[in-house]
Amino acid sequence: MLRFATSPTGDMQIGDLRVALFNYIMSKQRNEDLIIRIEDIDKEKNIEGKDEEILGLLSLFDIEYSHVIYQSERVRFHTAMALQLIHDKKAFSCFCSDEWLEKKREEAKENKKEYSYDDACRNLPDELVIDNMNPFTIRLGRPDKTVVTNDLIKGEISFEPDAVDSFIVMNQDKTPTYNFACAVDDMLSDISLVIRDEDHMNDTPKQDYIRASLGYEKKVQYAHLPIILNDNGEEIGKRDETASIKWLLEEGFLPEAISNYLISIGNKPPQEIFDTKDAIEWFTLDSLSKSPACFSFELLKHINKEHLKNMDATELSRYVGFADANIGELAKIYLEEASTTKELKSKVATIFATKEITGEFAETAQIMAETIKGAPYFEEYDDFKNYIMKESGLNDENFLKALRFLLTGAEHGPDVALVYKYLKNYIGEIVK
Repeated sequence: MLRFATSPTGDMQIGDLRVALFNYIMSKQRNEDLIIRIEDIDKEKNIEGKDEEILGLLSLFDIEYSHVIYQSERVRFHTAMALQLIHDKKAFSCFCSDEWLEKKREEAKENKKEYSYDDACRNLPDELVIDNMNPFTIRLGRPDKTVVTNDLIKGEISFEPDAVDSFIVMNQDKTPTYNFACAVDDMLSDISLVIRDEDHMNDTPKQDYIRASLGYEKKVQYAHLPIILNDNGEEIGKRDETASIKWLLEEGFLPEAISNYLISIGNKPPQEIFDTKDAIEWFTLDSLSKSPACFSFELLKHINKEHLKNMDATELSRYVGFADANIGELAKIYLEEASTTKELKSKVATIFATKEITGEFAETAQIMAETIKGAPYFEEYDDFKNYIMKESGLNDENFLKALRFLLTGAEHGPDVALVYKYLKNYIGEIVK
């Protein structure tokens, strides 16, 4: 079993989608189910409706999963596991106040040492624990030996006991901490492989240690994905608007192009343009670079343009407001100067918009427009053009400029004959 864990606290980011895609691909390769886990325990940070938005995006990107688990519905299991650790003397109640712990952190900082909990409450006599009415957390006692993790991308990584620390597993309000809930949920779901961002690398030894302390013998595999950098070499953050999947879609990037690009970065695909189902055939975690991946909008635009070129013309026309293969083919002509469906829609909208005729060829265009309005239908562009010339008496140097402007709304652009081929059924709507 694999899982994609996400919090309903903000927009899905490119890093989140990359993790989801890789989990989906590996689940298909290993013939194991993929589950979606909504990590919603922190009620104050949850945004209403974000869980449904996330699930909708996963469907949009054709990421198939068996079922959805809400972490908040499993708190009773987290509590039971914490009580088991207390019963087995592996965890203890900690009555240290936040102020006291902050003081200890400041002292460590002043002494230029790494802070770790001093186990002040670890060996309290039972009577002091029972009689203590102060709020308390539950901590898992630090391991007595090195915790070793074998990462499928990073290799073997060791964590000393002090790095793992005697860490909190249950908060004062009796809710589980992230690491405890995550470790227990992975155990309950029988997760075999966890693919996630390397930001979670330091969580891994704690989660492994939690499960080992609970007597869980199965070894979970891990693969931590390198961070994604922007064009300036900085890590793309959660607050970067351009890293939002919703923003990319609104800007006119296709789901299949976004997937194509995210699977490609830091990887060596056998071909530049592919879909996710293709990637299932050749993708391996072994081929991923251990170095940070660089996100390039220019390369994403290029890949998006290639997917637009390959799209069915009728389907493409729907992105620009029509259901006509001719309009789809017209849109493809404009891929010389556009890279997204948003840009294509703007190009097509300009063609059908009311045109204000000004400038050096205004008079020519006005006469031409009146002639076109009374013209019959012509299959061929040359017949159409010759009719306009003959009926209007126009043949000066502004003729072609005026005709291009009337048909496309721009002074420059694709060959007018090619544009006419796909617009001839709409001349009456274009020249008003």
